[in-house]
Amino acid sequence: MNKEISILLVDDHLIVRKGIELILVGAIPTATIYQAENYEEALEIIKTVGLDLILLDITINGVENSKIMHAIKAIQENVKILVFSSHEEKQYGLRYIQKGADGYLNKFCNEDKIIAAVREILENGSFYSEEIRGKINAKSGKKYSANSIDALSTREFEVAQLLISGYGNLEISNKLEVQMSTVSTYKNRIFEKLGINNIVALSDLFKEKE
Repeated sequence: MNKEISILLVDDHLIVRKGIELILVGAIPTATIYQAENYEEALEIIKTVGLDLILLDITINGVENSKIMHAIKAIQENVKILVFSSHEEKQYGLRYIQKGADGYLNKFCNEDKIIAAVREILENGSFYSEEIRGKINAKSGKKYSANSIDALSTREFEVAQLLISGYGNLEISNKLEVQMSTVSTYKNRIFEKLGINNIVALSDLFKEKE
């Protein structure tokens, strides 16, 4: 990869940004690395710099914001977005790709995988693991049914998983740092979207998706 490459790292942890910068500069000497610690700073850079790739932490300061990808693409339609998150790929990877990401990478992967993912997305326009690729192929040409768990928002999906894991409303409230009434609202919304009325049915739907 000999041409000049511009990459933006968006993460609220300085040590993560610096670590990724060292890895990428070592692997891609022609890369110019920009950094942003929040979405506001990232958007300002995106408005002024022509970028090839953005490594995007989808959760900044504990707040998940998948809508940021639409804001990014509205400014630079052709920039590639590689979501770089601590969320498990099996549970969240496809969801973020459906929301506009060009690839998904878990933060706990090793250095070689980071380099491979960045090179793949720069050269071919996307980076999908075998698992994600299989899910995309399985869903190609299919419409999502109204009771599919894909209809859930990311936060609803997270609450649903906690419910299935046996967490009560108070525990979920404490874990997500939201009001109990908010948890109840999410729970009711999940049941309504999926056309179910209990946790057992919710668990069954998630098992069917695996």
